[in-house]
Amino acid sequence: MSGPDVPGRLADELRDLLGPGGWLDPADAPGLTVDWRGTYSGTPVLVARPDTVGAVQEVVQACARAGVAVVTQGGHTSLSGGSVPTSDRPSVLLSTSRLNRILSVDPARFTITVEAGCTIEQVQKAAAAVDRQLGMDWGARGTATVGGAVSTNAGGLNVLRYGSTRENVLGLAAVLADGRVFDGLRALRKDNTGYDLKQLFIGGEGTIGVVTAAVLKLYPRQ
Repeated sequence: MSGPDVPGRLADELRDLLGPGGWLDPADAPGLTVDWRGTYSGTPVLVARPDTVGAVQEVVQACARAGVAVVTQGGHTSLSGGSVPTSDRPSVLLSTSRLNRILSVDPARFTITVEAGCTIEQVQKAAAAVDRQLGMDWGARGTATVGGAVSTNAGGLNVLRYGSTRENVLGLAAVLADGRVFDGLRALRKDNTGYDLKQLFIGGEGTIGVVTAAVLKLYPRQ
């Protein structure tokens, strides 16, 4: 895609792809475009709110064709400005808020598989329902999301006992910059099969892909 109105044409394309409820006009979502300290801000072409992995792929592919950046945002609790759109080039803000499903819970194996937009509190409640406990916790548990925690390798209140997010992720899935899917949703505690590619995404701040789901460790409930 080229020409003087690339952002406008991309916005129209994304609206058609995502349908009603799948996008927001930046003017209607001012809280999503500035960080908590008011230091960093930017106006995206559109706020995309995909609710399936396929929709995430379509958004990423459309942005790649247009040469427009993708900024992924979870619960927007970061204080470092990493989840706000850029001001120096056109960008699309990709919110994972609608990727919020608990995919599976395995109390026998002490694992839970969730989509990236699930809040930490949501996962904690799902674990508690089967008499298990999520090791990860922090004050913004009702807003902070799994995808954001993975992408920033967040620590939190229990970091000394259970480790940072990196120590609690068994597997993950992500959409790469060209729209391909990396499927590493393994739930093995000991996985010696080749390179541990999930580690590239943990703490990667979304630079090599949009995290869409993760398998997390559970623990005996205290």
